[in-house]
Amino acid sequence: MNKIKIAWWFSLFVLSAVWIVTDPGIFTTREVIPLRNLLVQYSGILAVGWMSLAICLSVRPKFSETWFGGLDKMYRLHKWLGISVVVVSFFHWCMSKAPRWATELGLLVHRKRGPRPHATNQFGDWLSSHRGLAETVGEWMFYGTLILIGIALFKKISYRSFYKTHRLFALIYLGLVFHTIILTKISYWISPVGLVIFPLLVGGVVSAFLSLFKKIGVLRQGYGKIENIEYFPGVKALEVVIKDIRGWGGHKPGQFAYVTSQIEEGHHPFTIASSWKENDAKITFIIKELGDYTGSLKESLHVGQTMWIEGPYGCFTFDDNCPIQVWLSGGVGITPFIARMKYLSETKTSTTQTIYLFHSAAQADEGAFAKLTADAKSAGVHLHIFVDVQGDRLSGEKIRELVKDWRESSFWFCGPLGLGNALKADFAKKGEPINQRFRQELFDMR
Repeated sequence: MNKIKIAWWFSLFVLSAVWIVTDPGIFTTREVIPLRNLLVQYSGILAVGWMSLAICLSVRPKFSETWFGGLDKMYRLHKWLGISVVVVSFFHWCMSKAPRWATELGLLVHRKRGPRPHATNQFGDWLSSHRGLAETVGEWMFYGTLILIGIALFKKISYRSFYKTHRLFALIYLGLVFHTIILTKISYWISPVGLVIFPLLVGGVVSAFLSLFKKIGVLRQGYGKIENIEYFPGVKALEVVIKDIRGWGGHKPGQFAYVTSQIEEGHHPFTIASSWKENDAKITFIIKELGDYTGSLKESLHVGQTMWIEGPYGCFTFDDNCPIQVWLSGGVGITPFIARMKYLSETKTSTTQTIYLFHSAAQADEGAFAKLTADAKSAGVHLHIFVDVQGDRLSGEKIRELVKDWRESSFWFCGPLGLGNALKADFAKKGEPINQRFRQELFDMR
């Protein structure tokens, strides 16, 4: 989470700094209209800069995933950049409308605008002739941004609707690029502002076209056929085994993939619940019923059906040097730990780490628990299961009772955000260096 904050504040600092260096009049201007004009330019630079970063992150660049510590962290920054774009775009829109509103309220005397200075070259003349169109395009792109961000944040809207509409951001972004090129001061392009904004616009335009032509992740895609489907009614989860995987470069336990079963539905992120063996190209997913789509899979999927897989993604790969690892899971968050246990068992990897697995389930399912117990025993993992309906809830106090040397442990959590935050806060109160030792998967892609 710290890297997300660092990246956001760094982007604000850089965009603000280059604008101030380029146009320091903000500190000396006292007249209302010139000050308003400066704020319009500044807010525009922030909006297009942040939106460029957001759309670049949306194509899932591999190099940045490593720095952020996983695609889940990148998408959290993507989300906050989107919200920031809405806030600063609203301010930009208000500033652009302010003179008209003030005139209509009698707060400002309307002054007839004189002719604009004649451009000294054909390019400047072309820019000037398209200002009206650029202003109209920018305003409508702002309205479109408000609608699409609202759809993305309102979780009751189906994932399918979110998936289909979110791709429209590429078109909105291209419209805003046109708006930016026409209305940004020409002098900005040969200043520090131009040195920062121009590369962002180029990266954003490339990313927008990758999205429009459905080329995101195309080099990381594979496919296979469903070999087996098993449903566990107690925990409302589906285990799907896909065989004969083609075009897959392998994965580490704890990573996830985007899976497509229906082209019209789009892809969904699911954690991989199996290790990878080159001589037996299979992948297992455990899918929790969390909505209309996942709830319908037990009826819509069938053995022999083709599934498309993109990935792997994520850095939740259990890499640390602590003598003890404490794994914490809730619900379907057990999946990466199952993959890791299968890896330890199948590869007979020797490890000096002592591993404890604490799993919290809302309901009991003897079949699912039996498989989990067998995996833990085979991997040499100390398993503790807590069932909410039986009044047995997972807490920091219970973990500390069962792990006497917990201060020497690293903590790996995957599950409901509320449970993870509660456990993280609990251990922070006990002096645990959570920023270094508490790894939490933010498995929320919208």
